[in-house]
Order: sequence, then structure tokens, then C-alpha cells
Amino acid sequence: MGVATFRFYAELNDFLPPERRGRELPYAFLGTPTVKDAIEALGVPHVEVDLILVNGRSVPFSHRLADGDRVAVYPVFESLDISPLIRLRPRPLRRPAFVADVHLRRLARLLRLLGLDVAYHPKAEDEDLVEISRRERRILLTRDRQLLKHGRLTHGYFVRAEIPLAQAREVVRRFDLRGEVRPFSRCLECGGVLQRVRKEEVSEKIPPRTAAWLEEYVRCLGCGKLYWRGTHFRRLERWVEEILALPGKPSLGVDGPGKAPPKGPR
Repeated sequence: MGVATFRFYAELNDFLPPERRGRELPYAFLGTPTVKDAIEALGVPHVEVDLILVNGRSVPFSHRLADGDRVAVYPVFESLDISPLIRLRPRPLRRPAFVADVHLRRLARLLRLLGLDVAYHPKAEDEDLVEISRRERRILLTRDRQLLKHGRLTHGYFVRAEIPLAQAREVVRRFDLRGEVRPFSRCLECGGVLQRVRKEEVSEKIPPRTAAWLEEYVRCLGCGKLYWRGTHFRRLERWVEEILALPGKPSLGVDGPGKAPPKGPR
């Protein structure tokens, strides 16, 4: 039997029991398991890991443990180039695109509200989500830790927050997306790009009371849904403000001071 010592850094500790966080952890093993197997046995999904040092040397997931090894495990550096060290995923995703699992519908809509590219399929199974992530090079967003341990998944993120607005804020900060945000540029229903359209082209789809006072409209290039700045527009603007609020800045919420923010679009 061998024993290796593991130390997890930064947010990887979120996957460990409170009493084991930020500490050196002994890992006893038989044979020569891979470092990937050991990391997931300790509770950390491999897609959250981007750098492993064994005895001070960077190694791939396939590295075999030996008795006495000291292992340091670091989280994904999506916005930081750590070459020439061994990067454990094929390559970082410089084009931010996501796929949200079936339980994160409101998060998907909020990220689309910001203009981010988010795929969402309400009937997708786990295998479907992994395939979409791999085929379209999308980061899989989920609160299912077991899903993130799927052997074929290469890019994934465990969403810590539970409230949709907080989830959207977390994703924007985690992946440094403020520079990518283009509010009101994507369809909330399908994620397609919105394009301005002449009022005359869509007059039959506009409610008469709206057509009487509004001239500007946009239409989704994907599903054809029509949008305009209706009475709910200011509420959506406030959601955007909530999500993009800088850390440490007091949040007023969409309904004013002291009131809780909404759960996000339905």
C-alpha cells in the first residue's frame, strides 16, 4: 500500500468537506492509480482542475501515483495562460460559450440577456450535454457534481450559487466576461442573435397598442421571435445592473434598497 499527500487550492476546496479544506490530505492506495482517479475519489471533478504538480513537477491526468508523492492541485485558469506547464484540458476556451444543464433554465436566460452564447435543451440527458459540450466547445454549467466527473467531459463548471441572479453574477466573474457582455443582443428563448427589423416587415405581429407608439423592433435570426422595449424593459435593465455590479458595491435589488432581487426570467 502507498500513501500520497494531496493539497487542493482556491475554489477546488468547495468540493471538500469543511474540515478538510485548505489542508494536506493523505490518500492511501493499492497498485498505481492515476492522479485523475485519486482526485475524483477525493471528491473533486476533473474538469475543475487545470494544473497538477507532483513533487513540484507538472503532470498529466494519466500520471501514476507512487508512495510518498506530494500532489498540488490547482483550478481552471480560463483567462490565464499557464504554458509551458502541462495544461490538462485540450486548450482553454477563448471564445466564451456555454451549455446549461436542464436545471439551470433561469441562469441560461439571464446569461442570454447579457448577450452570451448559451445553449439550453430542456430534455437533454447527461450524455447529450457532454456531447454538446465537446462538439461545440462549450463549457458545461451544472450543479451536478457527478456530471462533472464524466470521463469524456473536458470543459465544465460547478455553479456554487443557488439563486439565478447570483449564479449569473458568479459565472460572469469566474470567467471574466464583463468585456464580452452585450445586453439585449440575443434571444432569451433560443439564444439566437437579434437583428433590427423594419416595422413594416413585422406589422402583423405587433399588438396595435404597441404599434401606435413604438417604431424600433428586433427579431431573432434563429427562431424569429420579435422583441421591443415594452413596459418590462426597465426590469430587465436592472437585472443586468445587478449581475454586473462590482464586488463590494452595495446592491439595491430591482425593487429598491432592502428588497430581495428577483429569481430571474421565467
